[in-house]
Amino acid sequence: MKKYTYTEKKDTRSGFGAGLLEAGRKNENIVALCADLIGSLKMGDFQKEFPDRFVQVGIAEANMIGIAAGMTIGGKIPFTGTFANFSTGRVYDQIRQSVAYSDKNVKICASHAGLTLGEDGATHQILEDIGMMKMLPGMTVINPCDYNQTKAATLAIAEHEGPVYLRFGRPVIPVFTPADQKFEIGKAWMINEGTDVTIIATGHLVWEAILAGEKLAEEGINAEIINIHTIKPLDEEAVLNSVKKTGCIVTCEEHNRYGGLGESVAQLLATQLPTPQEFVAVNDTFGESGTPADLMKKYGLDSSNIIEAVKKVMKRK
Repeated sequence: MKKYTYTEKKDTRSGFGAGLLEAGRKNENIVALCADLIGSLKMGDFQKEFPDRFVQVGIAEANMIGIAAGMTIGGKIPFTGTFANFSTGRVYDQIRQSVAYSDKNVKICASHAGLTLGEDGATHQILEDIGMMKMLPGMTVINPCDYNQTKAATLAIAEHEGPVYLRFGRPVIPVFTPADQKFEIGKAWMINEGTDVTIIATGHLVWEAILAGEKLAEEGINAEIINIHTIKPLDEEAVLNSVKKTGCIVTCEEHNRYGGLGESVAQLLATQLPTPQEFVAVNDTFGESGTPADLMKKYGLDSSNIIEAVKKVMKRK
């Protein structure tokens, strides 16, 4: 098992804020809109440096999406910012009609996704957003794993033509990917090559997959671990090549098991290479208030659950 270390922990939303500022410096057509959550979305530095390119919409998320769609007509590249729940569930009609159907170059940037929103509870912990967004034709869906990858993803989507959903989170997590990485939309990142089982993870679950891989290695299980930061378009070649070697797969995500990464992988395998699969995901339920760590453990999203799923799926080969 390849060893991954880190020297600091940072939140992925700060990676977005840093990426947005750098992208804004590179391209004067980039504008930012926020729904009364500048601090939470780490958009303050962009607002300070480019006040004429920042719009504080207030608690009016549907209006924010409409304004963003309109700004693209004049050649602007709008980045919208609010919590994932309000970025998707609250404004789905506006995204469908004004952004996706119209193929507008809007970057929908969503923080505080999943259970790790923590104490704010179930009303804010959206676990359906990946499914909602990936079903929209033409929508790119990205869920990076740490600060550096989120910053790199933000820079990459600024240069990508078309609507994008960028999902990131609230808690501080290990920073373990390179600061100078090249982020390729739709291209998976190999974390560890292995032969016994494929573990595919996205977002906060990537680090948990690494921890699981280290413990599995101690037991003689050689896991191939892949970071799927782009859920749509899915790197089908990476998935298929891996399971051809290992013969079984575990998918890991901070999302409902219905509609997420695991479902996309299952559809691919069902049609091209039927393979035993286990899901590490929230099992069709809402969340609750609690610390991120306690919620990840209770809802079966930590490294111990990945290890359990690996041992279960290996028996099905």
